[in-house]
Amino acid sequence: MWWGTTVEAPDPSGLATFYAELLGWPVVHEEPGTAVVASSPQGPFLVFQQADGYRAPVWPPVDGQQRPMMHFDCQVGDLDSAVAEAAALGATVADHQPQENVRVLFDPAGHPFCLCFEQG
Repeated sequence: MWWGTTVEAPDPSGLATFYAELLGWPVVHEEPGTAVVASSPQGPFLVFQQADGYRAPVWPPVDGQQRPMMHFDCQVGDLDSAVAEAAALGATVADHQPQENVRVLFDPAGHPFCLCFEQG
């Protein structure tokens, strides 16, 4: 059974708060160096863990730079308002947008994530 995913961050509490607000999920646990967000008491869980010496990934990838290892995709009903909401929470819109129905953004720690327009 898949339990959850752990994401490295320079500020685990701050990044957990960002994703909790973005997803509408509560922060269910915090301790020094770790914060957890969950969709329900049974999960799935997003764990944000302290990473000393953290380097934000570069997207699109550039040779010799820290590559993104993974990203989250979120379906949305209104792409423009979802992008505006994410930006108000602290996300940054990427300059490079490879698809018309998807917006690539960076969370406050620099991890890329996608907002995908849900059609029909």
